[in-house]
Amino acid sequence: MKRNKLIIGTRGSKLAVWQANWVKEKLENLYPDLKIEIEKIKTTGDKILDAPLAKIGGKGLFVKEIEEALLSGRVDIAVHSMKDVPVEIPEGLHISAICEREDPKDAFISIDGKSLKELEVGATVGTSSLRRAVQLKALRSDLNIASLRGNVDTRLRKLKEGKFHAIILAMAGLKRMGFEHLVTESLSEDLMIPAIGQGAIGIETRIDDDFVNEIIKPLNHEETAICVIAERAFLSVVGGGCQVPLACHAKIIHDDGTKFIKIAGMIGDPEGKIPIIRGFREGSISQAQNLGVELAKELLERGGSRILEITNF
Repeated sequence: MKRNKLIIGTRGSKLAVWQANWVKEKLENLYPDLKIEIEKIKTTGDKILDAPLAKIGGKGLFVKEIEEALLSGRVDIAVHSMKDVPVEIPEGLHISAICEREDPKDAFISIDGKSLKELEVGATVGTSSLRRAVQLKALRSDLNIASLRGNVDTRLRKLKEGKFHAIILAMAGLKRMGFEHLVTESLSEDLMIPAIGQGAIGIETRIDDDFVNEIIKPLNHEETAICVIAERAFLSVVGGGCQVPLACHAKIIHDDGTKFIKIAGMIGDPEGKIPIIRGFREGSISQAQNLGVELAKELLERGGSRILEITNF
């Protein structure tokens, strides 16, 4: 059935709306006769701003209400940051396209231009992420790490007000919002493994909506999708929710006409008592999902299972 109107559901933050508008513009360029509207939906994660994500449930906090709107037919497309999307998708829905990834690395921004290495002993660094906090502690155990919630604008304002000496944000969001010039240091994946799905925009649709599923196919970026699928395969094995610091990042390497995938992963102890467990895999792109599973199993066997037991006790 051909339709002439679509409604995109999104969170109301500036970054989320930017992402929804990016998808809207892509679709409008492909289908000039299609009328597309954006509906902003307030999620649980947007309503609770005074507690760390790990304390209030983490995964799913930024997508649940949008998925409910999608299932009810109130919206036709949901646009998400893939790092916010749980592994388990509600029955009747699926991630039907993963768009080309922006820079997946984490960005370090200090108030006085000092790098992470140059920051004073005892300096306060703000982050809302256990994943960032545990890797930061491993790099600089002498720093004070404090919880920082809110959208990109709010976090940057708190830094400017002097509430923190530095903060860590996703490079992708800063680039999309035009704040890349504020970045003091881009943290390499060797220093800080990015979040699962970081930098990738996912489009969620109803499985039985053939019209929508067909028109968004051109927005799927194959290499990004392969990498995110591998990362989410890692997550599906490890689990752990937001109570356990996890990271997994995959990238496709082009080398003399051949392509292969490299995956890095880590499981950390939120208390910092057990050293971070890191691992790597590389291999054929066709094996991407299996490599993510294998890496997760290896890290669990090397002590990750013990961290999960202690944390979920």
